[in-house]
Amino acid sequence: MFELTHPWVFVLLPLPWLVRILTPAFRQRDDALRLPFFAALTERTGAVVRDGATVVSHKRRALLVGAVIWALGLLALAEPVRLGPPQEITKATRDVILAIDISGSMDAVDFPGADGAPQQRLAAVQDVVAEFLEKRQGDRVSLIVFGSRAYVQAPLTEDLDTVEALLGQTQVGMAGPHTALGDAIGLAIHSFEASEIEERLLILLSDGNDTASRMSPVNAAEIASDKGVTMFAIGVGDPEGTGEERLDMDALSDLAQRTGGEGFFAADSAALEAIYNEIDAQTPRDQDTLSWRPREPLGHYALMGAVALGMVLMLAFWVRGMRRPVR
Repeated sequence: MFELTHPWVFVLLPLPWLVRILTPAFRQRDDALRLPFFAALTERTGAVVRDGATVVSHKRRALLVGAVIWALGLLALAEPVRLGPPQEITKATRDVILAIDISGSMDAVDFPGADGAPQQRLAAVQDVVAEFLEKRQGDRVSLIVFGSRAYVQAPLTEDLDTVEALLGQTQVGMAGPHTALGDAIGLAIHSFEASEIEERLLILLSDGNDTASRMSPVNAAEIASDKGVTMFAIGVGDPEGTGEERLDMDALSDLAQRTGGEGFFAADSAALEAIYNEIDAQTPRDQDTLSWRPREPLGHYALMGAVALGMVLMLAFWVRGMRRPVR
């Protein structure tokens, strides 16, 4: 499909014809010598007597070529383009950060799986989160893992396959044995600040108390709220546990509610999957689709054709002048 960027240029198409009929013919005066014996001179020399005024005539072929050159020049000014097939680009409208607890307590094999058999807590989380990522097409997702310290395992990206692969390679204890909830929230806030996307979602998953943070989880949640971050906190530990392994679900829910989110307790794999489905329902996927068509400019071809015809016409005039006999 072809399109003219400036089609109005063709209003100039009849301009040469208007100039030809509305402007007077070109006149040129030459010096002359008056002779009283002009008739006798021409008779003796045999010269042919012509009229004093000569009107230059143009051949139709030259006029036709000139018209084509003018039309090609206007076509080049109109900037013709060839339109390619429509292309669509999907732009993410939300950033999602998954903060996964990989402290030593996540190695406990007490989390009921889909078949009811106990499995490692982190393995169950990895399976469910992988399914959750498959539904996040159109979002930018980052993965943060935390234990005694918090680390960015995968920065914000639309390459969800890479995030899933990195999550699958994560092992318990890689970030230390303790739990630093506040630091994980603080690192997520820092990651969000590098993005211009306004909608920001943090999903925090932990199975224990905060025991190693340098930043208070409450202060971190307040800062997250000020930065427009909505947090959902998911507890997968044992509320009846003791010490560091005890899950304080009330504290997790309080942190989430401070940001306008919600806290959930996952008793088994089915409940964990239901929680992620609930989060997905509360924050449905949204994205911007930009459509455009590639444009290939063609004006230079018209300009090249006009130049080539002009050179041919000039060459024809030169050859014609060379063949004209000299009198």
